[in-house]
Amino acid sequence: MVELTDLNGFEPVNNWAKIPHPLKFIEATSVAVDSVNNVYVFNRGINPIMIFNKDGDFIDTWGEGKFTRPHSIFIDDEDFLYLVDDGGHCVYKMTSNGDLIFTLGIPGNPSPWQEGGMFNRPTDLAIDSDKNLYVSDGYGNSRIHKFDNFGNHVLSWGESGSDPGQFSLPHNITFHEEGFLVVCDRENFRVQFFDTNGSFVRQIHFHRPQAICSGKGVFSGKLIISEAGSPSLNQSNVPNLGNLIKIIDFDGKEICRFGNSLGGELPDQFISPHGITQDNDGNIYVAEVSYTAYGSKLNPPQEVVSLRKWKPKYH
Repeated sequence: MVELTDLNGFEPVNNWAKIPHPLKFIEATSVAVDSVNNVYVFNRGINPIMIFNKDGDFIDTWGEGKFTRPHSIFIDDEDFLYLVDDGGHCVYKMTSNGDLIFTLGIPGNPSPWQEGGMFNRPTDLAIDSDKNLYVSDGYGNSRIHKFDNFGNHVLSWGESGSDPGQFSLPHNITFHEEGFLVVCDRENFRVQFFDTNGSFVRQIHFHRPQAICSGKGVFSGKLIISEAGSPSLNQSNVPNLGNLIKIIDFDGKEICRFGNSLGGELPDQFISPHGITQDNDGNIYVAEVSYTAYGSKLNPPQEVVSLRKWKPKYH
């Protein structure tokens, strides 16, 4: 059994994904796992969806030409995919084979910037125990939108700012089993908790919390959070400022962490951990981007070590 007080309870699995030539990841923005531990990677290359089994063997790819700017992927308990296209200002619900079920938003038609409509560069999606959908919105908005299981709008909340219930880039979200939506309010350096009606509950400080998921198995009830590095050039390559994965309990107590104190491309380092998930065996998958790693256009999109797998040090 895992020792939950071990601050280094995970180890990297090098070169896990076996990508057949000439396929490659370009900016792997997000990752999700289905009911049989197949791993789906959403990336910004010409093959936006790549699917692997739990051993990293390649299964399939699809989605060429379907998305403007992939940002996030979520898989529900029926193995339906929700694909958040921030450049297309919409969210697609699809089957695992890529068949479209419905679309939230109008592709290519953003709502007015920072006016609260649906959507302006949405970022993520989560589902509660009643199958309601929540969408964080996003780069061009400061809002959370709630929908029913059929995609009908229920309510929205949030505005720009740093007070409780306000947002500065709601970047990634998850639904906690205690009944709360948890939001990575990235540029406010905090995670906020809300009830299902959008009422603020509490907040916890982190260094640019960028990605979040709810734990499984022995980590059930825990939150797995990635911290991004500093957006400031004069604070880049400073130790202990992000580029870490932290696992916390519901009250915010840190249980374990992993990742080097400095960002980079070594096996134990992160560039910019942008999406995160955990499979049924306890493995944690981290999807990374490079373009926003240092907050500068001096670092253009490139092929990097875009998907990392970390396995628990227990059996």
